Amino acid sequence: MRIIPTPHSLGARIEQIDLNEPLSDADFRGILRALGEYGVLCFPNQDLTPDTQAAFGRRFGEPEVNVAAAAFHEPGHLEMMILSNMKQDGRPLGLHDAGQDWHTDMSYSKDIAIANILHARHVPARHGKPLGETQFRDMHLAYEELPDSLKIQLAGRTATHDFNKYWELALQRPGTGRKPLTEKQRREKPPVSQPIFRAHPITGRKVLYANPGYTVSIDGMDRAESDGILDFLFRHQTRADFFHAHRWAVGDVLMWDNIGTVHNAVADYTSDEPRYMRRLQIMATLDYAALVG
Repeated sequence: MRIIPTPHSLGARIEQIDLNEPLSDADFRGILRALGEYGVLCFPNQDLTPDTQAAFGRRFGEPEVNVAAAAFHEPGHLEMMILSNMKQDGRPLGLHDAGQDWHTDMSYSKDIAIANILHARHVPARHGKPLGETQFRDMHLAYEELPDSLKIQLAGRTATHDFNKYWELALQRPGTGRKPLTEKQRREKPPVSQPIFRAHPITGRKVLYANPGYTVSIDGMDRAESDGILDFLFRHQTRADFFHAHRWAVGDVLMWDNIGTVHNAVADYTSDEPRYMRRLQIMATLDYAALVG
């Protein structure tokens, strides 16, 4: 297994490994360490079945069954969502607008996710250039570059994250097929509090765990002051030195750290430019510090 980092704070390419094969313990630890260090890992030229993709994901934790999985999932794999703008017999094959706008998956849940794993089966392209890149920002570095006064002010504080914030923003997109959440869905996804700064379970370093998609307020703080600080944190995250973008190729398996990054899916392709990805989300259910040694 060969790990090739990008020149930026995020991103590495991992070659000379076939993810159809069971991971050795050494390769598992190497990938886990790389996930903590580089945040976004690309395994190019893979051709996984749903079974082998699921087996790879389960090495890192328990897969999550998404709220939309009942509509769009691989047969026999309720945990494996399909993200796609393609249709068959007039019916959509997958969720076509997933991941748009900056967010951290599962920050709205008491139980958080360690990683996402996407496998590209169809990648939209125009004039030979891939479309639909996935963008990331480094929350290890975002924490480290905060003013010391703000680190002191926010140390030990929590913020409320709400699934409905992101959903309401998604409803405003032209052409969305989403509907407002029902009262039952709202009860199943109640707002939760998360630490604004948390120790990363792989690196042990602190990360900024607040994102524009789901974070709505700082707990116990005057709303105007809370709004001002969150606005600063979200603008702080946009610094160019925190940024990394992945341009997809068919066969890519992209695995990213869902605690140490925020991400955004760029929807710069049309319905006539096919995109099809299999998605696994892996919950943080293992003792990662012990696993990396």
